[in-house]
Amino acid sequence: MAQVILKSVTKRYVGNPEETVKETNLEIADREFMILVGPSGCGKSTTLRMIAGLEEVTSGQIYIGDRLVNDVHPKDRDIAMVFQNYALYPHMTVFENLAFGLTLRDVQRTEIDRRVADVSVILGLKELLERKPKALSGGQRQRVALGRAIVREPKVFLMDEPLSNLDAKLRVQMRAEINKLHQRLNTTVISVTHDQTEAMTMGDRITVLHGGYVQQCDTPQAVYDRPANKFVAGFIGSPSMNFATCRVKAGVLEASGMNLHLPKPRLNKLMNCEGLEVDLGFRPEHVYAKTACPVGVNADSSISATIDVVEPMGSENYVYFKVGDGTFIARMPPSVFVKYGASMDIVIDTAKVHLFERPSGRSIPLD
Repeated sequence: MAQVILKSVTKRYVGNPEETVKETNLEIADREFMILVGPSGCGKSTTLRMIAGLEEVTSGQIYIGDRLVNDVHPKDRDIAMVFQNYALYPHMTVFENLAFGLTLRDVQRTEIDRRVADVSVILGLKELLERKPKALSGGQRQRVALGRAIVREPKVFLMDEPLSNLDAKLRVQMRAEINKLHQRLNTTVISVTHDQTEAMTMGDRITVLHGGYVQQCDTPQAVYDRPANKFVAGFIGSPSMNFATCRVKAGVLEASGMNLHLPKPRLNKLMNCEGLEVDLGFRPEHVYAKTACPVGVNADSSISATIDVVEPMGSENYVYFKVGDGTFIARMPPSVFVKYGASMDIVIDTAKVHLFERPSGRSIPLD
């Protein structure tokens, strides 16, 4: 297997003055599962295609292992790619689709049979080898596409939104299968997605891209708990983080009808922000009804809110509420009685709030 290194990689298309990918530096460790995540147009698929050799690098270097591959043909990079649309040959059986890449490389028939047999067992395709793609479900087609990559035994697996064509239930199932597959094969995987849930559940690390730049690269939990900037904070998490403009006055955060008192250790970090406008961010799961506030959360300074919308989700409710001129969202258990248009005293866990500089959006460290 191999590490993948991008050094100052950029991509600019002819006729477009703006770079699609802007000076990207990234190191994917050997046997790591790296997720590239971001909104449409952020440069994640272009980055993946440059690693694969399907797009030329405008500037910078890409290494696979110790080998500079900028001028190496895709078929000679020892990578395998799984595409969004499966890219199966409709006139071939599952066996023939799995074996096709090996046949092109003149691998001996006995070795082809062995590899296909091994992969079909791993992916649960043993009973489907004689079927053609049209006779398969979406999940089965996706497993064939994965199997075609696995049989080649490449140094690096590249996956371009491999689950986007599946329904919600199948996506959950395939996420688990791909995770198990990575642990079993112990190989380097780089996958692209715009779905932050996939990023959080599948990757050893995630790289968040926006506007062609790498915004943050870290473990999923670190990105969630300590976002580098306002964009990352709002993109990672579902429902997304609440934001409000606030001002720091005598150690109190004044925002949209809210006065929030930070714990003293966090307050000491704000001495340089006195009188400044900053952006306050707090996650929906850190908002509580005062009557159901958990132990350890300071409920002394509650906020009067008006309930706007309630979305029952079964195990929890998404509660949209208004405070001042802002509308925010909370995740609350069904045991908390919520009524449209009613007033409710809520508590925001100030030990978990985030602050961001204006206008740069950079996170202000509080811990």
